[in-house]
Amino acid sequence: MSTQSNFRDAHKTARQFAGYGLACLVALMACPAVFRATARAPLAERASAAQPRFAVSFGPDLSATPLDGRVYAIISTTNDPEPRLQILEQEVRSQQIFGADVDGLAPGQSAVIGDDAVGYPTASFHDLPPGDYWVQGVLNKYTTFKRSDGHTVKLPMDEGEGQHWDTKPGNFYSVPERVHIDPALPGTIQIHLTKVVPPIEPPKDTEWVKHIRMQSELLTKFWGHPMYLGAIVVVPEGWTSHPNAHYPLLVNQGHFQRDFGAFRTTPPAADMSGFALERAQSAYKFYQDWSTGKLPRMLLLIIQHANPYYDDSYAVDSANVGPYGEAINRELIPLIEKQFRGIGQGWARAIYGGSTGGWETLATQIFYPDDYNGAWGACPDPVDFHAYQSVNIYDDKNAYWTIGPWGRIAQGEMRTTTGIIQATTEGSNRWELVLGTHGRSGEQWDIWQAVFSPVGADGYPAEIWDPLTGVINKDVAAYWREHYDLTSIMQRDWMTLGPKLAGKLHVMVGTADTFYLDHAVHLMQAALEGSANPHYAADFDYGVDQPHCYTGPPGSTTREGGLTFTQRVLKGAEEQMLKTAPAGADVTSWRY
Repeated sequence: MSTQSNFRDAHKTARQFAGYGLACLVALMACPAVFRATARAPLAERASAAQPRFAVSFGPDLSATPLDGRVYAIISTTNDPEPRLQILEQEVRSQQIFGADVDGLAPGQSAVIGDDAVGYPTASFHDLPPGDYWVQGVLNKYTTFKRSDGHTVKLPMDEGEGQHWDTKPGNFYSVPERVHIDPALPGTIQIHLTKVVPPIEPPKDTEWVKHIRMQSELLTKFWGHPMYLGAIVVVPEGWTSHPNAHYPLLVNQGHFQRDFGAFRTTPPAADMSGFALERAQSAYKFYQDWSTGKLPRMLLLIIQHANPYYDDSYAVDSANVGPYGEAINRELIPLIEKQFRGIGQGWARAIYGGSTGGWETLATQIFYPDDYNGAWGACPDPVDFHAYQSVNIYDDKNAYWTIGPWGRIAQGEMRTTTGIIQATTEGSNRWELVLGTHGRSGEQWDIWQAVFSPVGADGYPAEIWDPLTGVINKDVAAYWREHYDLTSIMQRDWMTLGPKLAGKLHVMVGTADTFYLDHAVHLMQAALEGSANPHYAADFDYGVDQPHCYTGPPGSTTREGGLTFTQRVLKGAEEQMLKTAPAGADVTSWRY
């Protein structure tokens, strides 16, 4: 979420999902093989009267061998942009999508999506209004992983795009075509995939920005497949001309970034206006201050840790996602500090980020308290699962509805600052279910579940709740509390954690956070204000009536604060480091 590009981009709303198009109509009986959509149970356990509605295929020119994955049929009222780019978390803005899992889909065979498939935003095909629509199909390809825990799973491998099925290099899609759809009439729409998303050209190093890619031994062993971590390193002014200087490290956590775009080396264009001009002016000012030594001289590190479940690992060890906490802190960070002359000690490291990055920032400081000397976590994802967005996973029975004796009210998942609900928890979870069964959507609820849950019997994450009904699994909730509820962990371990965290935690959030994340922050603050031995209340800043990605400074707006977040953290981190540096520490070589 983000005012900066690395935040959650309004809960991934900017990741506008959809599929690829339609080529021609044919009879289903001509298909040599059939793969049906499965939402929860095998079709044998579902209604026998289901009718095939879409048949998706590709030719040997795209792949000569069978493929695993998930096929999508996207139905759109417009073709600008393509339908695959119009599947959104906001239910009232999204176009329509259905999907089906496929195993060993061979060239020339058809994967069939039946009219009993769960859809989004409209749940049932039978409820679609008759009309002429643009239709597009996509195949999101899966890789088979034989993990070290003995489980074999099939998941989409990131291909350098940051885990976006609609733009993933190597995925197949079709050209959108205009088709008449009437749910009351029989018939199957044949979708032939003819195009492949091209590979992404890697960014090039510049004077200021360097790119690193390393294979992680820990992650490769876990996944049974070569796994990599990436790093974008921004070097300080004088890094080349001061070869004997060693620098503190400031780590930025958040969603996958292909490159560093927070500063620009040229002035804004003359035709810029509005917020685009404000951003450009701020980015150019950042570059000017960075390149002339007006900002503290540190190594600025952006970590790339897209994985088979999401664009980001949440930077902790996880039973399903793997040992990303250890891989980042024991493999990647030492490599970066060695290569770019970092000081390499905990007092000289700080971390910051917003949304996903805000949670990671606080979790990293809490889980590795000696390794970092300050955490600035803005608009963090839920830090207390009593307020898992609008759900209390411990006390609520159902995640989707507040249920009374005669009625029920839908839980909100996304809101405006005036309280208008833009998405519901049920709707956004169904969106993810349509995008991928077994938690394979590549989206927010599924990555939380993948990170926080134990491994299920089938090798995929144990479900925190039933994705169709919303009924909460209390055994899984207890596991979450024990391992990843940051407030609960601090309360439980305060005797040892408290002395190591004092002075290091800084939390910011808007009181009208788009995803209700302010509720959990209030609970964390209340817990810290009640702490003892030592008493430490931490630093909390609430942006009054501000939406997601509020970063301060106090009294500012989300928009204003986002333009200067990094600069402010650099100064705050330097102050903390100089104040707490141990005797004999290098506090001079980098302050030339």
